[in-house]
Amino acid sequence: MEYHVKDLSLAEKGVLRIQWAEKDMPVLRQIRERFLKEKPLKGITIGACLHVTTETANLMITLKAGGADVYLTASNPLSTQDDVAAALVKEYGIPTFAIHGEDRDTYYQHIKEVLDRKPNITMDDGADLISTLHQERQELIPNIYGGTEETTTGVIRLKAMAKEGALKFPVIAVNDAYTKHLFDNRYGTGQSTIDGILRATNRLLAGSNFVVAGYGWCGKGVAMRAHGMGASVIVTEVDPLKALEARMDGFRVMPMIEAAKIGDFFVTVTGDINVIDRHHFKVMKDGAIVSNSGHFDVEINIKALEEMAVSTREIRENVKEYTLPDGRNIYILAEGRLVNLAAAEGHPAQVMDMSFANQALSAEYLVNNHDKLENKVYKVPDELDFEVARIKLDAMGIKIDELTEEQKEYLSSWEHGT
Repeated sequence: MEYHVKDLSLAEKGVLRIQWAEKDMPVLRQIRERFLKEKPLKGITIGACLHVTTETANLMITLKAGGADVYLTASNPLSTQDDVAAALVKEYGIPTFAIHGEDRDTYYQHIKEVLDRKPNITMDDGADLISTLHQERQELIPNIYGGTEETTTGVIRLKAMAKEGALKFPVIAVNDAYTKHLFDNRYGTGQSTIDGILRATNRLLAGSNFVVAGYGWCGKGVAMRAHGMGASVIVTEVDPLKALEARMDGFRVMPMIEAAKIGDFFVTVTGDINVIDRHHFKVMKDGAIVSNSGHFDVEINIKALEEMAVSTREIRENVKEYTLPDGRNIYILAEGRLVNLAAAEGHPAQVMDMSFANQALSAEYLVNNHDKLENKVYKVPDELDFEVARIKLDAMGIKIDELTEEQKEYLSSWEHGT
């Protein structure tokens, strides 16, 4: 296939939305201007498996401006914005393979379509592209300079591959850049998750018990935003340091089995499997609303809930009602997939600007340095991370101090004491 999208007639709407997002992406815009002049990616084929959103579209356009041949597929069946996919194909000439709501077979067929283009660089959000390549298309590996990974879940998978010696080319963990996880994961996930829950349910958060499973950067963001809307936030954790931090931040901390008894809303952001399980559903209140904002749809054991239920129905768009034998109803949002992308539009452009600037600069770095890198997971070089932050501050009209020569000397010395 040359491309596979829902409807090319949606392209005009998609272009307008892409342009709207671009207005809030000054860092990526500045990189694009340089890429247009220098063409640092000329002759490079990039295969990307990312959420097909307006922000991703601006990254793809930037990579193409840099001279790359770009092919895009979705990293989640429910995150594709069909008008954006159509616009990328029709208006920007970027082959895209993504349809909102596609089944699992179509999802992986689209990944294989991108791999068929023999990419030199992979871009992942969740590591499905790299995983499929390593399992089914190892003949492509000699042609690959390296890859990038956008999300925490994908970095975990890739580090596991590297530890086992299974990773066959270097990967830059864009997720671990400070200008990514400190902002995208916290402020982006925090706002967009609440946005998805509100769009799906139109329920009041104020006065509710809001349970957040996991207190990493994403969990911190969700807890912060739920608290800001008047909810009483409960955090569940397995890491004693994160649990202590959540308590010190003012939130209640308890095991999920206790939180399940009193929670009105639940959000999982752990990256692990069956965080909300059968025994939790057994004690939940009637009307409990359960959602996931972790990358894969494994954090909520929906299969167990289906086995427990005597009936189900879709009561609202992105809201499925499960009725239990005792008459209690439990509501699952967006099929247990990423609620911020399936029921809303994902992260705001202002934070994705920094994340995708890191993606673009990391692709350029791989072109220039791939022959010096080992088959392991690398962090984004500090100089790239700081450059993204500097450009972002400039775009926001914020100036900061610089060290004087005296201060630099003091910080580099050891002789000075009290």
